[in-house]
Amino acid sequence: MIKTLFRPVDNSPLVIFRAIFGLLIMLEAWGAIFTGWVSANFIEPAYNFPFIWFSFLRPLPGNGMIYFYIVMGAFGALVMLGYKYRLAMISYALMWTAVYLMQKTSYNNHYYLLMLLNWVMCFLPANRAFSLDARLNPKIKEAHCPQWCLWFFTLQVTIVYIYASVAKMYPDWVSGEVVSIFFAGKRNYLLIGSMLQYSWLIMLISWGGLLFDLLIAPALMWNRTRQVAFLISIFFHLFNSAVFQVGIFPYLGIAFALFFYPPAQIRRLFFRNHAEVKVPSNYYSTNKWVTSILAIYFLFQIILPLRHWRYEGNVYWTEEGHRLSWRMMLRAKSGNISFRVKTDSAEWIIPATDYVTNKQASKIATRPDMCWQFVQILKSDLESNGIESPEIYPIGRARLNKRPYAP
Repeated sequence: MIKTLFRPVDNSPLVIFRAIFGLLIMLEAWGAIFTGWVSANFIEPAYNFPFIWFSFLRPLPGNGMIYFYIVMGAFGALVMLGYKYRLAMISYALMWTAVYLMQKTSYNNHYYLLMLLNWVMCFLPANRAFSLDARLNPKIKEAHCPQWCLWFFTLQVTIVYIYASVAKMYPDWVSGEVVSIFFAGKRNYLLIGSMLQYSWLIMLISWGGLLFDLLIAPALMWNRTRQVAFLISIFFHLFNSAVFQVGIFPYLGIAFALFFYPPAQIRRLFFRNHAEVKVPSNYYSTNKWVTSILAIYFLFQIILPLRHWRYEGNVYWTEEGHRLSWRMMLRAKSGNISFRVKTDSAEWIIPATDYVTNKQASKIATRPDMCWQFVQILKSDLESNGIESPEIYPIGRARLNKRPYAP
């Protein structure tokens, strides 16, 4: 089995994916500027909410984050072209990781997946063909790569989809309640808005999404179902893109299919004028370090999404173990919150919106860790204004799906 991991195979899927991946991460960075996402998340808010262990990360002042994203998008373009690939990919990975850890208000599991892929791509020989690097330096040009370079993506996307499916196996999802909440906000969409309110379509999407996530990877692996599964994948992802506007992930999901097809078939599709690659039988030797790193990485990927079972309470409500676990678009939460401040001589109420944006206030009301972070902000501000040892009590209510509001 270990020898199979290092068997040389046609690298067409990898180099084509690199070009598509570079295009998508470029669009992700520059699109975040033009849609106002960067401004709404890094420039307009007076405070940001980083991951607690990375509280030292802060947005650049003024319009600094816009320039940050411009540069990041430029590195994505270099990845697409395969020019100075290693430098560009490492730079993008560092910058994306920084902005990912810098804010939780717009947390998305897709951003976590993108962070993982960024770092993995740093170490893959994805510029050995179909790149400016290979054209400018023919010595690095190769038409093959170790088998594990392709299988990595197959296994990674399989884990993502299957965990996403298992997470949907709870009453609020299978009853259609969650999807009906999502679609209620889409009723004004041109042409399809009214159709999205039909109960039969809501149930179809609920069960269809669950079954798609569960079966799409195995269906793409099997030759007899691969073509149909790929067409279903295109429809599913384009539907999600049109209805939910989830950035580049749908197109990334379509691109993953490259790794489920035989490499020779990908070469014939994209490089029709190139002869079939003759891969040397003993080109690569096994590498225990690479094998060990891959084993540890995927063991971590399998265990981490299960950590919520260590905590008491419903993860949909407590949020403990929700992040980094492929629990994507599973519930609708809303809430409101204010803070009672008490000193020896006075007591008063401070709404969260006095300090943060409406979106941030909503997250503070429904994410306990962000509530704790806000209290630290409020405490620091009060003390800087001469109020010693204030007692701060959150007063909030939150709602999970269609359940009543509760403390």
